[in-house]
Amino acid sequence: MNPNFDLVIFDCDGVLVDSEVISCRAHAETLTRHGYPITSEQVLVRFLGVSDREARQTIEREIDRKLPDDFEQQVKAATLKFYEGDLQAIAHVGEAIGAIRLTKCVASSGTPEKIRHGLTCAGLYDQLAPHIFSATQVSRGKPAPDLFLFAAEQMKVQPSQCLVIEDSVPGVTGGRAAGMTVLGFHGGSHCQPGHADLLRAAGAAVTFDDMRQLPGLIEKIRV
Repeated sequence: MNPNFDLVIFDCDGVLVDSEVISCRAHAETLTRHGYPITSEQVLVRFLGVSDREARQTIEREIDRKLPDDFEQQVKAATLKFYEGDLQAIAHVGEAIGAIRLTKCVASSGTPEKIRHGLTCAGLYDQLAPHIFSATQVSRGKPAPDLFLFAAEQMKVQPSQCLVIEDSVPGVTGGRAAGMTVLGFHGGSHCQPGHADLLRAAGAAVTFDDMRQLPGLIEKIRV
């Protein structure tokens, strides 16, 4: 395995589990119910890769009022309900994880409960636990570098020795701001034509759309 890296940091939504469309649907339905009409597609464009906390703060600034105190809980409940019937792992990601011999962890904008539930529904939790980190553990979510730096610190690896797998512009931006190399994945069902270009423009060293490519890319990439 590539000696340039000691740790692979996976985003969760859109990289491990094909959940972005489901999450956007839950957000859109909850926001619309509270007087902020928005479609799933608009949520995807505006908030892909952004933590729930920071998305909420953005919306509250726009509407100049607070959303209900339990807004995140309402979104989470809707998301988990949809997960039960609709969530799938990203195709071939389990095999890719198994083929990568480097240490691995997860760094996600989701809450710990959402991450755990999603990975469990997709049959991936046991492959990655207990090294799972959430934006709720840091003061600033993506695109700030805090979550990636926290994950590296917890795993006792220097940022320059970390390889991040991300599907969103905020995630790529945060990984690069942390001084890490980022690979951009654009194979999730939410990814539109041109998404790879956006990831490269944000700083992804390489983009790919099939998880079967990932072990080989890690072997070849050089910092």
